[in-house]
Amino acid sequence: MLQPLTGLSPSFGPRLAHVDWVTISALATAGGTLVLALATFAAVRSATRSARVAERALLVGLRPMLMPSRLHDATQKVGYADSHWLALPGGQAVAEVSNDAVWLAISVRNVGTGIAVMHGWRFDAELVRSHGESPNPDEFTRLTRDLYVPIGEEGFWQGTFRDPSSPQFEAAKAVVDNHGPFTVEILYGDVEGGQRIVTRFSATPRTDSGWIAAVTRHWYLDMPDPR
Repeated sequence: MLQPLTGLSPSFGPRLAHVDWVTISALATAGGTLVLALATFAAVRSATRSARVAERALLVGLRPMLMPSRLHDATQKVGYADSHWLALPGGQAVAEVSNDAVWLAISVRNVGTGIAVMHGWRFDAELVRSHGESPNPDEFTRLTRDLYVPIGEEGFWQGTFRDPSSPQFEAAKAVVDNHGPFTVEILYGDVEGGQRIVTRFSATPRTDSGWIAAVTRHWYLDMPDPR
């Protein structure tokens, strides 16, 4: 048999009766909402981080990287709009001049994981060794056609000077006539037009003919420079 409660204050009953259950319910609901909000925040943050990792992995899979082709790669035939043709050996740069034009070409290989699409170029009539600031793409000469280099394959860059009255024409012609060194910076990106990169190629004269191509620097224009 249950025994009656003893020792309770006479006011215990009224106190129990006056408990504000509405307030307790509101506090409990607020606590639950706070816990749910924290869990949601953690889940969203984790999902955002996962999305960024996935996006970065996708971009890495599309990123090109141009280097000189190998010396034993096949010779390529490079044609120009004026029907002029150059024979371009692997790993080299070639150049020819006339009174009306300077024709330039460099044999390249795409060592990246995405198709390389060339957009523009800049020429210097000497070997540029300083790192300097990131190149300004507005200063580059736009290619009249896009040049594509497949993944893991060789291709070429080509450029011309056709205005004999311009200082650049005179400088380029003098370099080729004297078989001197020169530098070409190539602007290119992935097949979607992003991840733009500028690669600086140097051309060092061979003792016999032609120029040996080498890379001295890469710049990433659409992402932080790793240096």
